[in-house]
Amino acid sequence: MKRLLPFLLIAVVFASCSENYSNGERIGVITQFSYTGLWWKSWEGHLNVTQTGMNSSVPFDFSIDNNNPDQKVINILDSAAQHGWKVKLVYHETKGKNWFNNRGETDHFVTKVEVLDKNMASLFQNQNQRAGRVVDTIYVVIDKSELKKK
Repeated sequence: MKRLLPFLLIAVVFASCSENYSNGERIGVITQFSYTGLWWKSWEGHLNVTQTGMNSSVPFDFSIDNNNPDQKVINILDSAAQHGWKVKLVYHETKGKNWFNNRGETDHFVTKVEVLDKNMASLFQNQNQRAGRVVDTIYVVIDKSELKKK
């Protein structure tokens, strides 16, 4: 029985490895996109997730799969990072298929990019006025506890 246990454990580990552990979409603004790595170079990015036009506190780190790099996706992500475009990323997550980070530094691999808005400032423009682009959202917290004490 003791000899069988390691083989069963190895079989369970390999059986639990999945190429498509989850699939999904995220919408936001790319704040970082670079070609990086010590042993295996890969495209890595960071998305600030947006909800109803406001930035979320939940960041999303992603990679481009080294086993299947798509130059069109890389070019769109690079332009989106440089110009502050709002994009929708379609990705799949793997479990147990990226042990040595040879495919990318994360387990979230982007397969498709859709540009949603190239000019975020258009939402706030008057038709007669020209305006710049929205860079970030500012949150204001009003603490009324000090007012009640007085």
